[in-house]
Amino acid sequence: MKTMQKGFTLIELMIVIAIIGILAAIALPAYQDYTKRSRVSEGLSLAGGVKSAVTEYYASNNAWPANNAAAGIANATDIKGNAVTKVEVSADGATAGGAGKGKITVTFNEKVDNGKTLIMEGEANAAGSVKWDCTKGDLATKYRPSECRGGATTTGNAG
Repeated sequence: MKTMQKGFTLIELMIVIAIIGILAAIALPAYQDYTKRSRVSEGLSLAGGVKSAVTEYYASNNAWPANNAAAGIANATDIKGNAVTKVEVSADGATAGGAGKGKITVTFNEKVDNGKTLIMEGEANAAGSVKWDCTKGDLATKYRPSECRGGATTTGNAG
């Protein structure tokens, strides 16, 4: 009389474990990139409030704020989050009369890419609207949102 085999053999279990290992080797890096991109979104969210303050400053003064205090917001190191060490305002080549650009620099910590930055530059046009370009900085392109990967801009009204 034949006995029926119940359960899995050692070879079958080893094959299943090998397949799971291969899938994990593929999925883990993709998941890590996904989590870093979500943390970059935190930086853009923090910069959103700063962007409003900088745009309002430009609308009132026809010049870009030189720093966070001039824009009427907290110190750069006080604007931080889980993956952001600071959000800093500066005037890039700005002079009286509004020439140059407003600049917001978001600096990330080791949860994204330690010390790397995403820079948003605001430039006003004759109609009074401010166009923001977030394609600058040394943060890797793969972590940036699609609107910050090259040539993309967002618009805010300064007047």
